[in-house]
This record gives sequence, structure tokens and C-alpha cells, in this order.
Amino acid sequence: MNIGQSVILGVVEGLTEFLPVSSTGHLLIAEHLLGLPMKTQNEKDALIGFTAVIQSGAIFAAVLYFLKDIVALVRAFVGGVASAEGRATKDFRFALAILVGSLPIAVVGLALKNVIKTIDEQLISVAFGLILFSAVLVIAEAKASQDRPERSITVRDGLLIGLAQCIALVPGVSRSGATISAGLLRGLDRLSATRLSFLLGIPALLGAGLLGLKDATSNTTGTTATAVATLVSFVVGYASIAFLLRFVAGHKITAFVPYRLLVGLGVVIAVAVNG
Repeated sequence: MNIGQSVILGVVEGLTEFLPVSSTGHLLIAEHLLGLPMKTQNEKDALIGFTAVIQSGAIFAAVLYFLKDIVALVRAFVGGVASAEGRATKDFRFALAILVGSLPIAVVGLALKNVIKTIDEQLISVAFGLILFSAVLVIAEAKASQDRPERSITVRDGLLIGLAQCIALVPGVSRSGATISAGLLRGLDRLSATRLSFLLGIPALLGAGLLGLKDATSNTTGTTATAVATLVSFVVGYASIAFLLRFVAGHKITAFVPYRLLVGLGVVIAVAVNG
């Protein structure tokens, strides 16, 4: 992989990680369009690892963007562990919801690691994920009451939304799309569901990045290319977070459905034409 290709992939990751359009799916599409080698198992493993690592660039952007919130939540959690009074605060409940919500994807991701690798190699799975999961976004918005603010978030919310995050292991589904939709179905307002989605993604994707580091820095992708793509995804990801938080304040997530369907249909046609 050359530096130009790594920059393109970093931009794709940064733009799509926090939008409900599937960053993993878009990276797989971009890798095919760039003609990157994926014939041997080592090459496939390297690209899957590369994807996991550069996602951590966008997640570090989320850490920076939400740094004050994260510090407050960590303090609240420590305070809650130390006293009953601390456990009664909304920040402690929010922190506990994130902690509990991060467990399902850690368990499922490790247990199904080899299965996920196989799915990630199939471009057609991206098309199915983009097209079929679009219906979930529509249903979530249709049923959303949005009568629950962030202070009402419970551990049960964290667990259920964390389980929804596991669905995003299928490329094309979208981690943010799955978690925001789950939040809406739990009655959270759109902004609270989005913030919870971003914060839940931090431990999940940082863990995936660490696991993929060895494969990503192999001779196929290279340490320099991986570092460049991660830096680019960090910069672009920060801007993407700021955009989406402003966007969801006045728009439904179904605004992304036409794009998902268009890309999904395009992939189906491309796969059919090229065999």
C-alpha cells in the first residue's frame, strides 16, 4: 500500500466512522476500487487489521472531542464505587451504562473473530448490510418517542444498545446506525442516543485496533501507511463528529437511507457484472 492509497482510506474512515453508513463497508469498497491485493490469507488479514487500526484514529478524535465528558464520567464512576451517594448520580449511571454496554461486543468479537474475518472478505455482504439495515433506521425513527433525555439513561439501556452494537460486526450495517437506532427505540432523544453511541464506540474500537495492530503493520500494508491513514482518519473524524452532532439536532437519521440504498445497489450491480 502506498501513501496516496493510505490517505484515501484514512479520509474514507474519518468521514464514515460516525455516520450511519458503515465505515467498514466503505473501506472494503474503497480497497477494491484501489485494487489493493487481497489474494492470500496474509493480505486479507493485513487489510482487516489495517481497517481496525485506522478506526482507532477516528476514535481518538472522539476521545478528544468528548474529553471533558469522559473525565467527568470517570470521576463519577470512581466516586460511585466509593460511596452510595456517588452511585445516585446520573453521571455514575451513564458511566456504568457505557461499561456494561461495552462487554457484549468484546465477548462476541473475540468469540467470532474468524467468522467475522470471513464475512469481511465478501463485498456482497456490504451491499446486503447497507440495503437491509436501512429498514431498521426507518423503523427506529418511526417508533421514536424521544421523550427520554440523557439523564434518564440506565444500565439496561447500555446493555441493550451494547448488544445492538454487535450487529455492526457485519459490514454494511454501521455501528453508529445500529446503536443510534437502538437508542431511539429505547425512547432516547436523538442527540442523547448519538452521544451514547459515540461514547460506546470508544472502548470497542480501541480494543479492535489493538487486536489488529500486528496484522496491520505487516509487509502488505506497512507501518508508515498505517500511521498516515490513522492520522488522517483522526483529523477527518473530528470534523465528522462535530457535523453529525449538529445534524442530528434537526434531522432524522433516515436522511442517510437513500445514500445507503444507492451504494448498496451499486455494489450489487458491480459484483454481478464482474462475477
